[in-house]
Amino acid sequence: MFELHHLTALELLDRLRRGEVSPTELATHYLDRIERLDDGLGAFTTVTRDAALARAKHVEREVPKAAALWGLPVGDKDLWRRAGVRTMFGSRLMQNFVPEESDEIVRVIDAAGAVSLGKTNAPEFGMPAYTESQVAPPARTPWDPSRGAGGSSGGAAVAVSAGLLPLAPGSDGGGSIRIPAAATGLVGLKPSRGRVPASSGFGSLGGLVVGGPLARTVADAALLLDAIAGPSPWSVGPPRWDGGAFLNAALRGEGRFSIGVMTTSPWDSAYEITVSPDAAAAMHLARTELDALGHGTECIALEPDDSYAPAFRTIWQSGAADIPAETPRELALLEPLTRWLVERGRALSARQLGDALARLALFERSVIRQFDAFDAVLTPALAMTPRPIGWFAAEDAEANFAQQVRYTPWTSFANVSGLPAIALPVAMTADGLPLGVQLVARPGREDVLLAIGAQLERRLGWQERHPAQW
Repeated sequence: MFELHHLTALELLDRLRRGEVSPTELATHYLDRIERLDDGLGAFTTVTRDAALARAKHVEREVPKAAALWGLPVGDKDLWRRAGVRTMFGSRLMQNFVPEESDEIVRVIDAAGAVSLGKTNAPEFGMPAYTESQVAPPARTPWDPSRGAGGSSGGAAVAVSAGLLPLAPGSDGGGSIRIPAAATGLVGLKPSRGRVPASSGFGSLGGLVVGGPLARTVADAALLLDAIAGPSPWSVGPPRWDGGAFLNAALRGEGRFSIGVMTTSPWDSAYEITVSPDAAAAMHLARTELDALGHGTECIALEPDDSYAPAFRTIWQSGAADIPAETPRELALLEPLTRWLVERGRALSARQLGDALARLALFERSVIRQFDAFDAVLTPALAMTPRPIGWFAAEDAEANFAQQVRYTPWTSFANVSGLPAIALPVAMTADGLPLGVQLVARPGREDVLLAIGAQLERRLGWQERHPAQW
C-alpha cells in the first residue's frame, strides 16, 4: 500500500507545491510514524509535535512555496540549539538545558521552509563515531537493531533510513555524516570547508566541522545541500553555485571522470587497519560499476605520514577542552571517553596545539597535491559492518579511540584537508547489512561527487532497498 514516506524528498516537495498534500498533513504523517516506530530505534531524543504542527501551519500561511524545502519535515541534530526546545548535547551535563536562541544552521533551515519535528539523537558533545549516550537510547541501524547507527549524526540517519523523515541535516567533524550514512544505507555528503556558511568549518578547531545532508537518494542530498549552501565570504569554487545547481548536477548525472582507488589511510603507521571482506566486496562492486560506466580507475596509495595520528589526536582532545564542565561534580557527569578527552585537552600546551595545527595544515596540502591527478578518489566508507551495540569500550578511552580508528579510518582525513566527500550505499551483505563506499573530490567539487553518485545509483538502485520498518 502506498504511503507518503515512500516518496523521495524531491517527489514530496513537488506534491507540496502542487497542493496535493499540505505541510500539516505531511508533518502529521511523519509524527505518527515516529510515535509508532521510534521506540527501539533511538532516532529522536525529543519530539516537538505541537510546535511542529504549529510551524507547518505557519509555513502554509506565511512562507512562499518557492522556498527550497517548503513544508518538508526535518530534525535538528541534538548538538544544535533551537530556542525553547531542550538541547542535551547527548550529555547528562546538559540534559535540562533549554536555549533562548537558535543556532545559525537551524535558522537557515527554517528560512528554507522546513518543518522541524524535534531533536535527533547524538552522542555526548558529538565526540564519538557512535551514538550511545547515557541520556538517550542508542541509535540503532534499522537494518539490524542489535547494531549501532554510527555517529555523531546517528539519530538523523536512523530517522531517514526508517522513513521517519524524508531527509535530514547533520554535521561532520571526522566522519559524523558519512559514518552513520554507511551504517544505515544512506547517501551522506560532507561538503567542502566553507561551502555551507552557517556550518562552514571555520568556527571549529582545525576547520573540521561542517554541516551537510543525509538522504535516501543523491538528488535528495543535493536538494538539501542547495538549501543550506549560499553566498558567503568563505565560498569555495570553482564553480560558484547558484540556487539549485547541486540538484541539477545530481539529476543530470553526467560526465566521465578519472578516479583513484585507495585503501591506505593516514592512520596506517599508528594502528593496524584491516579492510574486512565485506568492505572489500563493496569496493570491488563500486570499482566494477565505475569501470562499466566508462570512468578511468587507478589504484593509488597515500604517502606515509607519521605526523597525522598524533596531530589529529591532539586536535580531537583540544576540541573537548571547552566543554562546560568545570567542577568535579560536573566532570563526574561526563562519560569516561569525554572526561578523558576534556582532561587531556586541558593539559595540552599552546605549543603542542600550534604544532598539531601546523602539521595538519601540511597534511592538507599534501593530500590535495596527491589527489590532484584525479577528479575523485574512491575508498571504503567503513572498514567493517555496523558494530554491535556496546561494542566500543565504555571505560578504556585509549581502547575506545583505537576501535573508532579501526572502524572508520578513511573519513577524518577529508575533514582535515577540507575536501568534499560522499558516502554511497552501494552494497548489502549476505546478512542484510548495508555497506558503503566513499568518494572524495577536489576542493569545491561537490558536483563531481553528485554526478558520480547519481550514475551509480541508477545502476545499483539502492533507493529501492528499505529496512523492515518501511
